[in-house]
Amino acid sequence: MTFADLGLSDELLRAVAEAGYDEPTPIQRQAIPSVLMGRDLIGIAQTGTGKTASFVLPMIDILAQGRSRARMPRSLILEPTRELAAQVAENFEKYGKYHKLSMALLIGGVSMGDQQKALERGVDVLIATPGRLMDLFGRGNILLTGCNLLVIDEADRMLDMGFIPDIEEICTKLPANRQTLLFSATMPAPIKKLSDRFLNSPKTIEVARPATANALIDQRIVRVDARKKQDMLERLLRAPEMKTAIIFANRKTTVRDLTSKLRRAGFAVGQIHGDMEQPERIAELDRFKTEEINILVASDVAARGLDIKGVSHVFNFDVPWQPDDYIHRIGRTGRAGKAGTAITLATKDDRETVAAIEKLMGSPIPELEGEKKPKEGKVAAEKPARKAKRAETEDPKSGRAAAAAKDEGKPATRRKAARKPEPAPPAPKESLEPENDEGWNGPIPGFLAHKLVT
Repeated sequence: MTFADLGLSDELLRAVAEAGYDEPTPIQRQAIPSVLMGRDLIGIAQTGTGKTASFVLPMIDILAQGRSRARMPRSLILEPTRELAAQVAENFEKYGKYHKLSMALLIGGVSMGDQQKALERGVDVLIATPGRLMDLFGRGNILLTGCNLLVIDEADRMLDMGFIPDIEEICTKLPANRQTLLFSATMPAPIKKLSDRFLNSPKTIEVARPATANALIDQRIVRVDARKKQDMLERLLRAPEMKTAIIFANRKTTVRDLTSKLRRAGFAVGQIHGDMEQPERIAELDRFKTEEINILVASDVAARGLDIKGVSHVFNFDVPWQPDDYIHRIGRTGRAGKAGTAITLATKDDRETVAAIEKLMGSPIPELEGEKKPKEGKVAAEKPARKAKRAETEDPKSGRAAAAAKDEGKPATRRKAARKPEPAPPAPKESLEPENDEGWNGPIPGFLAHKLVT
């Protein structure tokens, strides 16, 4: 099946071909025709399956007919993070290059004045994070009564970030007779409740079992001492097969500290976390995309939905606290049909979180040999053997010294000459005791001693 079989316009097909795509992914094959027919849709798909294009492409053709009005967007796409919202905007620009659609991006960290001006001109597509949208709505800068198409993307992430009450309020401001598309990697109970309330007889598409990892990703876990995580990470980053990597840490402070240490170690590395201003975050992502740097250290703000081509490795410097986050983190590699590698550094304190991840996936994560360990029993066996050998060559009473020296091709006397000679013991008084102690144990009678001497 090709994109031409999905009912898309010629202009859109041309843009898709120029972007380098010729065959739709499974979710695109199933979702695009239903969206073009105007049906509500629930799409359950793991990250990296192409679900963004599964709603962006049909929306472009749907919105090609009609006209935008001031402060009344014709469609609304809700995203949990600024990075995801910006990425969806890039998709609209890329695929909508032959359509005359207007678009506005409402996210925090940038000038609100420019966003208000864009809304005043009227937009066909409004892409927003819930917080900034509610802020502008409260100021009277947006009217949602003309919005006939709603997309709720990464719904389970919205749940994690506490946005569900905002989404419910936004849904009540939209026309009741609208088309709603909901996409999520998992379907927990609150998301199911949300879909039951605001979607009308939706078609459900599930292209992968919830919370399963991409089969193209080679997952490994490295057991490591907490004090040696930094050294182990550097060793893994210097592997010849490592091209580009995203390293995830649980805390913003860890992201900053790790970035500084890797820079001092000579790596081309950048960072992205929640304390950075939006222009800084965008600049770091651009540096990574253009390969000015090949390593990006990130907090979970970057774990969802970022589509950066050619990421060969994902490293979990910290095991994520939530099992679902593991799936989304490693999904930054193995995208668009390409293989990838995901390596997690786990200490003994991470046993429970690792067990929770493996339970969610239904299988253990294969171990990658971490700190080099000697073969079993090798060290323990070597030391006694060396001691025994040394005792044989040093013991003057041992009859095996000459044999040991002979085996090594050196005379026994040469071995002893290497050491500082010890003063010769005083000559013992003539002893006539037999060499073995079998039989008589007392002093030898004089008449016997005379005979032995002669």
